[in-house]
Amino acid sequence: MEQNRRPRVILVSGAVQARPEEIERAEQVGRLLAQAGAVVLTGGGSGVMEAACRGARLAGGITLGVLPGADASESPPNEHVRLAVYTGMRDARNAILVRTADAVIAIGGGWGTLSEIALARKAGRPTILLGSWELAAPDPALRGIPSQARDAAEAVAQALAAVGP
Repeated sequence: MEQNRRPRVILVSGAVQARPEEIERAEQVGRLLAQAGAVVLTGGGSGVMEAACRGARLAGGITLGVLPGADASESPPNEHVRLAVYTGMRDARNAILVRTADAVIAIGGGWGTLSEIALARKAGRPTILLGSWELAAPDPALRGIPSQARDAAEAVAQALAAVGP
């Protein structure tokens, strides 16, 4: 990596109450992103966020968690978050997550994940869905429906290709 160039930052979004297959996908995504030299950005909590951070840390990567509470006593990060940012903003922090990211990979997820997908598309961030929401534009003129990926490797490849070296 060039000295003046920052690493790519990829948001991995997904539910706290994730299914086992989502946890497995998230850990694979985190590992693959770290191996590619990307920073893994999450909301810093459990479920998909923790799994992505775990995969990245086990691969020697950097993890960044943007948490909803004002401090660690209010929002303890998962044990794999290396850098934590406390916002005190609850769900409004989703805008910070998306604006910090170069691209977004959504794995499964609930309403919070959907809000991050929508904010990412409004902000023009490449967005890849891996077993996540199925979206269709109500107006054919509306562009930017997120890409779908079949597996973790394809999701990471799409995200990294979209943001470049």
